[in-house]
Amino acid sequence: MKKILGIVAEYNPFHNGHLYHLNESIRRTDSDYTICVMSGNFVQRGEPAIIDKWSRTEMALRSGIDLVIELPLVYSISSAENFAYGSMSLLDKLGIVDYVSFGSEVGDMSILDSIAEILCNEPKEYISLLNHELAKGISYPKAREKALLMYLNDIRKYANVLSNPNNILGIEYLKAIRKLKSELKPITVKRTNANYNSTSIVDGFASSTAIRKNINKRDILSKVVPEETFSIIDDKIKHGQIIKGLATYEKEILYKLRTSSIQYIANLPDVSEGLEHSIKNAANSCNNIMDLISIVKSKRYTQTRIQRILLYALLDITKQDMENSKKGIPYIRILGMTENGKKLLSEIVSRKKLNIIVSPKKFMDNCNNKIAKSIFSKDIASTNIYTLGYEYESHSNLDFTTPVVTL
Repeated sequence: MKKILGIVAEYNPFHNGHLYHLNESIRRTDSDYTICVMSGNFVQRGEPAIIDKWSRTEMALRSGIDLVIELPLVYSISSAENFAYGSMSLLDKLGIVDYVSFGSEVGDMSILDSIAEILCNEPKEYISLLNHELAKGISYPKAREKALLMYLNDIRKYANVLSNPNNILGIEYLKAIRKLKSELKPITVKRTNANYNSTSIVDGFASSTAIRKNINKRDILSKVVPEETFSIIDDKIKHGQIIKGLATYEKEILYKLRTSSIQYIANLPDVSEGLEHSIKNAANSCNNIMDLISIVKSKRYTQTRIQRILLYALLDITKQDMENSKKGIPYIRILGMTENGKKLLSEIVSRKKLNIIVSPKKFMDNCNNKIAKSIFSKDIASTNIYTLGYEYESHSNLDFTTPVVTL
């Protein structure tokens, strides 16, 4: 029986740490094939990906992934909880994945799983502690961390676990697997050398943050990414197709916020408690994104949450879109595959009747599912907006004209 490994990633961009995680996951699970669920052109921290989704797909395929499936936009730019739920739902729905592997700072599944169990069951004592912390006006992630530490009553064991982003996302994956009652078997690989937000480079390893910061420094870049990744990045730089951050779209965002009603802003996901007024006032008085974020963020609202809200405005994502995303994975969008990936796709098609998208035009012409069509239209629109950030060769409708990446 062939074993199949699932990985969720942004590969923003694919680097030596990702290669280590992939190879170690294959070794530990003895898997024969790998499927990656990958974010599209915008990512979970509320920013554009530095390179387009097809180029990042090619990086993944050339480094050992067999099949790349796009995580729909409504999941890829939402909270860690919804990001994880969408990812695990997609892998589970394929019906052929045995294992799912994720990186974590702690590298200890038992610790992550014990926290996931609490968050799924929500004991009364924990909820009481959480509400008490939220009443102090701090952000939900910070309130949850404090409440969990008090409930677990073991600061030495859990303190660093709950303050690291990959641990937190791993816990959300475990929660999602529980909620789905999925048979996916999770494993975690301990991150080595470079932490999530670290800007340092150690023994050929650097975080995606550090790599994006040094994207134009070829001597540094060549040491921390596989040769295939380096070649693709080099080509994208030459063609002016590197997107360095959310500020690339700041005029479009400010225009959208200035011309939108208070009601429109209030209907953006993650906007609550009158935050729409602060956002509107800031947009009316600022000329750049960083000033706007600085004005709006607070103990309650983190910078990442504000960035996601700005993306929702730019990409026209509403609270109803997020509600629709909770009704289940509406389609499987194929971005790329190797010869082994083609075998996997055939196996998926033979086992289950799923909305498999290889030709976006055929899907849009023939799909009768209004929710699926609406969610996919957001993916298409987001690519059209993404390419506005290119220095030149900024074409629209790439989702219809770019073929599936095949090796």
